[in-house]
Amino acid sequence: MLTITDLSLQRGGVWLLDAVNLTVQPGQRVAIVGANGAGKSSLFRLLLGDLQAEQGSVSLPGGCRIAHMAQEVAASERSARDYVLDGDIELRRLEAELARAEQAGDDLAMARLHGELDVHEAWSAPRRAEALLRGLGFSDADADRPVSAFSGGWRIRLNLAQALMRPSDLLLLDEPTNHLDLDACLWLEQWLARYTGTLLFISHDRDFMDRVATHLAHFDQRKLVFYTGNYSAFERQRGERLAQQQASFERQQARVAEIQRFIDRFKAKATKARQAQSRIKALERMERIAPAHIDSPFSFEFPVADKISNPLLSIRHGKAGHGQTVILDPVNVTLLPGSRIGLLGPNGAGKSTLMNALRGADTLIGGERTCGEHLAIGYFAQHQLESLDLDASPFLHLQRLSPKASEQAIRNFLGGFDFHGDDALAPVRSFSGGEKARVALSIIAWQRPNLLLLDEPTNHLDLEMRQALTMALQNFDGAIVVVSHDRHLLRNTVDDFWLVSDGRVSVYDGDLDDYERWLADRRKAQETAGEERPATGPVGGAGESAEDRKARKRQEADLRKTLSPYRKRQSELEAGIERAQGRLSGIEEALADPALYEPGGQARLKTLLAEQADVRRQMDADEAEWLELCETVEALEARLERVD
Repeated sequence: MLTITDLSLQRGGVWLLDAVNLTVQPGQRVAIVGANGAGKSSLFRLLLGDLQAEQGSVSLPGGCRIAHMAQEVAASERSARDYVLDGDIELRRLEAELARAEQAGDDLAMARLHGELDVHEAWSAPRRAEALLRGLGFSDADADRPVSAFSGGWRIRLNLAQALMRPSDLLLLDEPTNHLDLDACLWLEQWLARYTGTLLFISHDRDFMDRVATHLAHFDQRKLVFYTGNYSAFERQRGERLAQQQASFERQQARVAEIQRFIDRFKAKATKARQAQSRIKALERMERIAPAHIDSPFSFEFPVADKISNPLLSIRHGKAGHGQTVILDPVNVTLLPGSRIGLLGPNGAGKSTLMNALRGADTLIGGERTCGEHLAIGYFAQHQLESLDLDASPFLHLQRLSPKASEQAIRNFLGGFDFHGDDALAPVRSFSGGEKARVALSIIAWQRPNLLLLDEPTNHLDLEMRQALTMALQNFDGAIVVVSHDRHLLRNTVDDFWLVSDGRVSVYDGDLDDYERWLADRRKAQETAGEERPATGPVGGAGESAEDRKARKRQEADLRKTLSPYRKRQSELEAGIERAQGRLSGIEEALADPALYEPGGQARLKTLLAEQADVRRQMDADEAEWLELCETVEALEARLERVD
């Protein structure tokens, strides 16, 4: 599908790629990763013909149809539906030709074009466009609204829908999840899994890459290193390579120990078995991948305020909304020191409204909000990037907050956010979205809050900064409330979920996998709402005939028979995982021997590291199969309950 040969590319005098070779096969879904500024977007521009390489060639099959997601969209009075339909260029060409033929009264041309439109399934195009809009979070009424009526983030969603509407052999997506909420991310994953062409996508969302990517291309020191597997596979392979570099070993072990302490603290206070299992699993995975990020340029924390109140904040008998419109009623919530809450809920349910109510904004239109004496809130949302002083530097932003702080203290602090030397003194105006987000986060951390309210904090952040933010939140001793489509961040930083849905805020007892199933069931129920219901009573009810009862019993027996091998395999995998954990413990004890890191011990060290990698690889595969089996068993058990 795509062949890159001996390619060298530079922008602004900086070499991005040097003598690179890469082959992408048809049907592969390739995630493109690398640091900001490494050249990911430039590679896309090269494929689209907007840039020329200094050396080498890019080869695509003749007639290859390319669809790509534009990053900007001008205001337009075209409806959202028409804007999405414009993505199907061939459809619009045929429609224009038909209009000309009708105007000219050319019956022969009209007959031919109607046939071509039928082959193109033009009759279903508006319905397909509306399905794309719904999947990306637009309401049915939004389809008729002009593009100009939508904000910048929603216009980017329209660009994504337009790219998906275009029939293509090669699809290029640049940060497709950046302006999506969790619901839309889950829908997009399912859509891309069904896409039959070749996909290249730039992303900083590891869960999204894990679910979508079959391969990964990593920008590394002006090369493109191609990996088979998803992002987790890439992390393991890269971590193993870095772990063999002895100079990094001690730093890696310190990071692993830090995460292990967090796991131990969490296990000690975990109360909900389902969430605890899911969370511990995620944390242990994070421990395994720590070595892959040891060369990160970011290292910071959120120092907590010296004084703290208990409770920090509560809302009683609250109503939240906008003006006279009530969106959430009632709101009864309390935040204690150490609370770590993730907000879940469908798009438009009121998550940001609740976040604003918590911070005391005017969305709290009723009820009582009580603040602790020493409450100190750190609030992050995307619109805050626009409120930064564009002519001030990161250094000046912090200096204004603490005029008596020493220059070195401010520089040291900003260094953890990768603002070094002249970068710390550069005006924010010239910064990228990710750099501005880092400035905003540094301002929050500098003020030592004891309650963090974070609304989509990972937008615009690259993978290494997301990892550093996750680590910093893990070590934060205050309370956290976070809205995010980044499932890795949620799994590794929150203890409990609140569900914002149907005008209410309630504690959610499941984990993110349960929430994904809840969303799917909700979407299915919405799609079938209004359909004719059977006139018969409920299964097993008083009106059930003897024949129906027999059929139900047979169905129950068939389901139990189907369940049996899955449950057996579950038990086998659990035993295998337990054995693997025992082997890993033995290897880790052996790796603790100081003699391994002295001259003469390198061969034994290399053997142990290779064995450790093999065991982890097998354990990861078994865990992945076990999780899939759990979902299958739960689905079958749910069907069995419905039959009962």
